[in-house]
Amino acid sequence: MKSKAKEMSLKKVLQFISEAGTLKRLPRSGWNVVGIKNGETVAEHSFRCAVIGYVLARMEEASVHKVLLMTLFGDIQEARITDLHKMAQKYLNVQSAEDKCFYDQIRSLPHNTRDPLQQMYNEYRRQKTKESIIARDADILECLIQAKEYYEQGHCKAALLMKKAPRFLKTKSAQKLWKLAKSTNFSDWWFKLSEFKR
Repeated sequence: MKSKAKEMSLKKVLQFISEAGTLKRLPRSGWNVVGIKNGETVAEHSFRCAVIGYVLARMEEASVHKVLLMTLFGDIQEARITDLHKMAQKYLNVQSAEDKCFYDQIRSLPHNTRDPLQQMYNEYRRQKTKESIIARDADILECLIQAKEYYEQGHCKAALLMKKAPRFLKTKSAQKLWKLAKSTNFSDWWFKLSEFKR
């Protein structure tokens, strides 16, 4: 009987992993609204959001572990309710839907997996701790950097996001990185690496 329950538990974990994988195919809807075809996926956003979260956590001397959890799992609900751009969010209670969805997603996971995720999610939602604020900044900064990259590729309307979103950045580190990013050409790093040496 115990082995049957263990097998069921493992199956639920595997289903959760499989569900997370759908984010690799789910496009971020906001870019489509400004005319960008084949924009980034939710998983692509989450990956760089976690990278930025790691860097910001180090810069702000916060718990890297907490920030990484928050950035990695921040959009997992979108596997079920998709990515809703700002226009759609005007007509729906997105936070309530995301909360319900997240708790449904983790409900069947083993306690030692589910409980830390639930604590992390609640902390992020409250936006009271240093780590939750950093994770939110990482999310915003990733969107800003992506907008700048799209702008550099000729998508002029991506500039609209670059005007509005920076005011939501709360940490000094994120603000400094964005200030630098605005005046940086994002192709410089790879172009210099590709130059021929004589």
